[in-house]
Amino acid sequence: MKQKYNLPCNIAQSLNIIGDRWTLLTIHEIMIGNTTFNEIKRALNGISPNVLSERLKLVESQGLVQSELYSEHPPRYKYTLTKSGEDLEFVLHALVIWGSEHLDPCYKKLIDSKTGDEVKLAYYSTNSGEIVQDIKAVSIEEQPSKLFT
Repeated sequence: MKQKYNLPCNIAQSLNIIGDRWTLLTIHEIMIGNTTFNEIKRALNGISPNVLSERLKLVESQGLVQSELYSEHPPRYKYTLTKSGEDLEFVLHALVIWGSEHLDPCYKKLIDSKTGDEVKLAYYSTNSGEIVQDIKAVSIEEQPSKLFT
C-alpha cells in the first residue's frame, strides 16, 4: 500500500486504507450482502472491473475482507468482512446520518427497526456506560493525569 498521508493521525492513516474512490462503497456492498464480484459490480454502477478487482485486493490485504473460492472453473470468489471490516459499519452509519442532515436530496436515513424512529449516534464512557456529551481526541502518548489537572 502506498501511503498518501504521512501524518501521525488516525484519520489520515485510516484514509490511507479506506480513502480511495470506491473502497468504502465496495465494503458497504459486502456488508449488505452482495458478496460476489458480479453482485458488487452490478450494485456499483460506474465502477470498472479493474478498479473493483484492485479495491477487493486492497481491502483483503489490509485485513478488512476475506475471500473464499466457491467455483474453480472459472475461479470465482465470495467476499466476507472480517471483524475489522465489520467495525466499519459505524463509520458508514455516521456517513448516512451526516448525509441525512446535510444532503439535498437525501437518499437514506437510519431508523430503529422496531419503532421506525430516526436514530443518531452517541458516545458513551467505556467505564461507566453513560452517554458522554463533551468528547476530545487526545494523543495516546498523553498521560490521563495531564488531561485532568
